[in-house]
Amino acid sequence: MTPREALARLEKLRRAPAVADAALVAARVALAWLFVYHGAGTLFGAFHGAGINRMALFFSTTAHLHPGTFFAVLNGITEFFGGIAVGVGLLSRLAAVGLFFDMVVAMVTVSFRNGVVSGPGGSGYEINVALAGLALVVVLLGAGRLSVDAWVGKVFTKRASLPVEPHRS
Repeated sequence: MTPREALARLEKLRRAPAVADAALVAARVALAWLFVYHGAGTLFGAFHGAGINRMALFFSTTAHLHPGTFFAVLNGITEFFGGIAVGVGLLSRLAAVGLFFDMVVAMVTVSFRNGVVSGPGGSGYEINVALAGLALVVVLLGAGRLSVDAWVGKVFTKRASLPVEPHRS
């Protein structure tokens, strides 16, 4: 195989729908894993998480978001249920928009002042940028063919294409 033929095969593979589907599944699973983990920690104190009360205190004192309890619950719901939705691909674009803005708020209120990388002053915004970027991929491209969204779309498309029987009395 010549180098030109090898490049042509790679280009063909890159454009294959299965490659795009695999990439979207990888992005969705990564987002789901991290956001469900953090959301469960916020809402339920799971995985040694802070829970609602400690997160409410954090939101009101460090992030300066008031009322802290409201923002702790909103954050936990967005991360936990948004992560699940993105993971299975259910209303994935809407859920990914929520996760994107969750990371934007985290950067603006907490991590931006610490710089890109974590240091003695606190955590940096590097992970926020990475997660926001992954969420934006799902917002722009959708969940792909391996998702509940795609399955629901096929069901509705199939139903819409069925002939309608006239109503007889």
